[in-house]
Amino acid sequence: MTNWFYPAGTASAEAWNVSLGADESSAHVDGWKHTGIRVGAFDAGQQTELAASAEERIVIPLSGSFTVSTATGTHQLDGRASVFAGPTDVFYSGTSTAITIGSDDGGRVAVASAPASNTYPERLIKAADIPVELRGAGNCSREVHNFGTPAALEADRFIVCEVLTPSGNWSSYPPHKHDEEAEGETQLEEIYYFETQVAKDSPAPSDADAMGYQRVYASDDRPIDVNAEVRTGDVVLVPYGWHGPAMATPGYDMYYLNVMAGPGPIRKWLISDDPAHGWIRRTWEDQDIDPRLPFTG
Repeated sequence: MTNWFYPAGTASAEAWNVSLGADESSAHVDGWKHTGIRVGAFDAGQQTELAASAEERIVIPLSGSFTVSTATGTHQLDGRASVFAGPTDVFYSGTSTAITIGSDDGGRVAVASAPASNTYPERLIKAADIPVELRGAGNCSREVHNFGTPAALEADRFIVCEVLTPSGNWSSYPPHKHDEEAEGETQLEEIYYFETQVAKDSPAPSDADAMGYQRVYASDDRPIDVNAEVRTGDVVLVPYGWHGPAMATPGYDMYYLNVMAGPGPIRKWLISDDPAHGWIRRTWEDQDIDPRLPFTG
């Protein structure tokens, strides 16, 4: 059976700590066709080039600030201290564009990608312009940064966002799927890249092991069964099936970067809930958003 869970350090390639996807330079995953992710840690002054390829890309600082250079010039991405410190500037490269990524002071950066053929303009999206959504309610509350969704970014194939979940909350819930082109549903592969931290004001000891969980299970006769303990740097791939919850265990906050794309005719996130659990959405009507959100107050 194909491996769908990649603990930190198990999907590295070239200069990247994580390199997964359809690109020939990435770690190979059988049957994976539509999405990709790279994550790298940069020393001060370090640069890395990604050659022009038939894919679109979006550059997301995880910690620290970065520059992205293309044929049109150099673009400054003012970053953040960590993924839990609020939105960051991001850069969309368009398709078949060579980019050079660098950092004066060092940091960590993610590059989401998807094979693409149509060309859309390069775009620097400033942190202040990124739509921040508070989704769910009660212990299903989470914060979503929608910088690469259809409403926020003109692009060819992919849908990209990041989700922050306070300790003890359930995200990506109720379990849902988007694995076929059907009424009210689009077929999308999905990548989850995780980071975790000790929650603010937690009495955790200095050697606490910040972690969470991610669940993926079969929606039809295609086998898949993931119940992964996840930490910073881990990746879960969702080719099909019900997925959720992503659980931020008590004492630890959870972040994940989502990259979605598929073969369908429209670029849209349309989902079906697992009918055994979809009712949970109705309970949110009588609950408030978790007061710990947004993370930046």
